[in-house]
Amino acid sequence: MRPQVVAHRGASHEIAEHTLGAYVAALDAGAEALECDVRLTADGHLVCVHDRTLKRTAQTPGVVSTMELADLAELDFAKWKNPWIDLDDEAPDRDEAFDRVLTLRTLLETVRDYSTRTGRRVELAIETKHPTRYGGLVEKRLVELLSEFGWIGPDAPVRVMSFSYTALQRVERLAPDLRLVQLIEHARNWAMLSRAIGPDWILGPGIQMLRDHPKVRARIAHSGHDLHVWTVNKKSDLELCLDLGAKAVISDRPAHMLELLDG
Repeated sequence: MRPQVVAHRGASHEIAEHTLGAYVAALDAGAEALECDVRLTADGHLVCVHDRTLKRTAQTPGVVSTMELADLAELDFAKWKNPWIDLDDEAPDRDEAFDRVLTLRTLLETVRDYSTRTGRRVELAIETKHPTRYGGLVEKRLVELLSEFGWIGPDAPVRVMSFSYTALQRVERLAPDLRLVQLIEHARNWAMLSRAIGPDWILGPGIQMLRDHPKVRARIAHSGHDLHVWTVNKKSDLELCLDLGAKAVISDRPAHMLELLDG
């Protein structure tokens, strides 16, 4: 059985990450799951933003956690990807909503409505970012929001990911049936994590670590945990994931991964 193709921050190779436009493009391409990072605003909204600051994706000073949603909604989160778009007379008109800050609620609604309309199950892989000034409130708000959608049971189309072992423990206490993914970036962390993570937790190693550390790669592959590998964009990396029996590949290029897998 081939791995699930997960769109990393949407179809983020072509379209600005974490925008509604990137996620709609990923759905249109046939992505089987969508990955997003979440942060909490000063007024308690979960938004899909990777960086702590706004410098890279909104090209403005500021820290996400100190701003209210209304202020973030005024910013363009897509122009950084194509700074010359205003000079392109042949560029198609875009819906501004596709380029603004994306709340997690809107993304959940988009996935729910798409699945209802098409009959195709699409899953969500939601990463909570740490450290943050709000600590465990991020996971608390996330579980509350997922509960509104009825998505905290064992069959929910959602899994929660984090590099923070403590954050995943919080989710396990709040919603014990949700699937959890322990993300791993550095090989040196494996010895500790291998003894600490739950028996049913999924492992989320980075492709760079798997490439560079064959001994750790072998231990992870034989750990008995399912593997969800990030960020897989090349054929050679996909082939490594297939050799390891990965259950999911998280990619900036979901259409390319689907083409390689399904021809």
